[in-house]
Amino acid sequence: MYNYKEIEKKWKKYWKENETFKTDITNFDKPKYYILDMFPYTSGAGLHVGHVEGYTATDILSRMKRMQGYNVLHPMGFDSFGLPSEQYAINTGNSPEQFTLDNIKRFTEQLKNLGFDFDWSKTVITCDKNYYKWTQWIFKKMYEDGYVEYADMPVNWCEELGTVLANDEVIDGKSERGGYPVIRKNMKQWVIKIPEYSEKLLDGLNEIEWPESTKEMQKNWIGRSVGTSIRFKIENYDLELEIFTTRADTLYGVTYCVISPDHPLADKITTKEHKTELKEYINESIKLTEQNGKSKEGIFTGSYAINPINNKKIPIWISNYVLSSYGTGAIMAVPAHDARDYEFAKRYNLEVIKVIDDDNKMINSCELNGLDCNIAKETINKWLEIHKYGSEKVNYKIRNWIFARQRYWGEPVPLVHMEDGTIKALKDEELPLELPAVDDYKSKNGQAPLENAVEWKNIVIDGSKGKRETCTMPGSAASSWYYLRYVDPNNNNIFADYELLNHWMPVDLYLGGSEHTVGHLLYSRMWNHYLYDKGLVPTKEPFKKLYHPGMILGSDNEKMSKSKGNVVNPDDIIEQYGADSLRLYLMFMGPINVTKAWNDSGVKNAKKFLDRAWSILIESNKINDCENKKLEKLYHETIKKVTEDYEKLSFNTAISSLMIFLKACSKEESIPKEYAVGFIKLLNPIAPFITEEMYAKVTHKTISIAHEKWPIYDKNIIASNLINFVININNKKKTVIKCKQNISQEEILNYIYENQLLNDLSIEDVFFVPNRMINVLTNKNNIKVKVKEW
Repeated sequence: MYNYKEIEKKWKKYWKENETFKTDITNFDKPKYYILDMFPYTSGAGLHVGHVEGYTATDILSRMKRMQGYNVLHPMGFDSFGLPSEQYAINTGNSPEQFTLDNIKRFTEQLKNLGFDFDWSKTVITCDKNYYKWTQWIFKKMYEDGYVEYADMPVNWCEELGTVLANDEVIDGKSERGGYPVIRKNMKQWVIKIPEYSEKLLDGLNEIEWPESTKEMQKNWIGRSVGTSIRFKIENYDLELEIFTTRADTLYGVTYCVISPDHPLADKITTKEHKTELKEYINESIKLTEQNGKSKEGIFTGSYAINPINNKKIPIWISNYVLSSYGTGAIMAVPAHDARDYEFAKRYNLEVIKVIDDDNKMINSCELNGLDCNIAKETINKWLEIHKYGSEKVNYKIRNWIFARQRYWGEPVPLVHMEDGTIKALKDEELPLELPAVDDYKSKNGQAPLENAVEWKNIVIDGSKGKRETCTMPGSAASSWYYLRYVDPNNNNIFADYELLNHWMPVDLYLGGSEHTVGHLLYSRMWNHYLYDKGLVPTKEPFKKLYHPGMILGSDNEKMSKSKGNVVNPDDIIEQYGADSLRLYLMFMGPINVTKAWNDSGVKNAKKFLDRAWSILIESNKINDCENKKLEKLYHETIKKVTEDYEKLSFNTAISSLMIFLKACSKEESIPKEYAVGFIKLLNPIAPFITEEMYAKVTHKTISIAHEKWPIYDKNIIASNLINFVININNKKKTVIKCKQNISQEEILNYIYENQLLNDLSIEDVFFVPNRMINVLTNKNNIKVKVKEW
């Protein structure tokens, strides 16, 4: 049994003193590998095992790539502005800055205790003025280029948090952080015009290796649809109601229109007898956000629109089931062919007219009767355009990105409201605009805390009085470009040197939670595209490959939470079993991209495996300069399998291979030194502390294993031991793979999952014949044969 505490202490000291993992970013001679984790928010809770799972995965790949001869950039930083620190300050009266810095210190210590090979000289802290100077600078450039606007608009307001929230920060009508009620209200807001990048964001998805589900979520969030913009005149008003629809062919079936409660025409066209009802309805509707606005109740405005195709009067209603954030905030309702419209029509006894039959032919549509609905759509579009009632249009669901928060702990906005109504941006040399000290961190009545910083707020520019913007930027600001700053974190002249970015970007592998799909991952792509268009960065897309780790549940199979008492503190596990045991267990639990439950016995078994490796390779005196033909093929197979599994992030199967090899070694009286060293190198990315010590003892070298060469397998030795293994899905041949003899059922099933041979279907039964075939039964039968070497 090895003394993990002494070994961890020794090698942490060695790595720090020798700057083992410091990256020379100016070394262009080696191939580069930029691997990145989504940096943590510096909450008071510290790291949890979910953090450790993802960081261990990138650490494994980083260490292997370095030993394979790559110049590896694997940095770490801290997302440190935002609500949690501010809420702490409000509740305790303490400084959010000091709270944040204390948390960063704790996080850093935890990360170092886990043995991660981060280059700490590249650390980025988003609340550091030398960092947010450039966040402000990029925002300022967007403003100067017309991508930032000050607009009066409906927003998600959280009274308890005292701030506006973005759509992705609201879940089921409540704030994502804290679970507080959210209402809709109109406010003046700074917004970034992310819709103007819709097409570029959609096109960019074709250039990156991301999970298809993540791409699909971004596509849906952007919501591109091709349809028709139709203008309905409003009876007794010199006004028109613009509607976007993808089904212009159903125009004859329109029996009423609906506008959102916050539509600009709502108050104008509501007649006197309905005004009181409108006011009551709007007061009630503000409790419903875009996330839960599913009510099919509404009120009649008393006004009518004129259907341009037949001059028919149709009533205009107001309802929450129409969203101001989609299309024009108004719809033409065709209850015969839309479930929501039908439900509303039945509630209020509105007319239902069927205009498409079961064969997609037009009916009840005058001259269009008998036409295919697609031809009818083209015909109506031409008619609308000729008569100037409408035109074809591309619509996007995505709306402007609300970029102001009524809170203190965030980046100050570098813009000034002048007395004459103009807005001026600060000069470059005036950045960073730093946060002033305040006595009260809580917003009041929608007013930001910085409103009370009178001396800071009120300024004079060129003899004219002005007031600084007192809202601050959202937390998503800093995380939208931090991956660029890692490349050149200490540059005071520009956010990052273009030549360095040209070498290092894009990020080769980015790992983090799928919950950021339509928030951070979308926003950072937009910022990068903007900087690319400006000629300031060399690549359109920031992240070449993306991977989402699964969640770690408590031992009760529930999401970890303090209230449930099922939280696993990595500090406690390290103290009891060592960092290597924790890392090994997290990687052995199962495929990294699936949700898994914690099991205390698992980490104990991980420690037993490391103890056994130490016993066999260090204490047994079996290692010498001998040959061992019994181990030869297995050794080379192990190198191949582990290397390929690491590349695929299939760490659990890589560990299985290492266990098989170690078991074989335990049965031998002598182990070739080459094989022992190779095994130690293969295990090193997962368990860096113990393998550093083992390597030093076996090789008698005084240098770190980190920059030694990665083992290479001999194809000729492996080739004689391969078999053809048939994989059948639903009794039909799916593929034939070349693999090692005596491959296990578990390994074959892992291969099937990793290569998505089941198309996300669940397994009903498995028939396994060793060294020959497997037949997996699901509920689908769509098979194509292909041959692969594994």
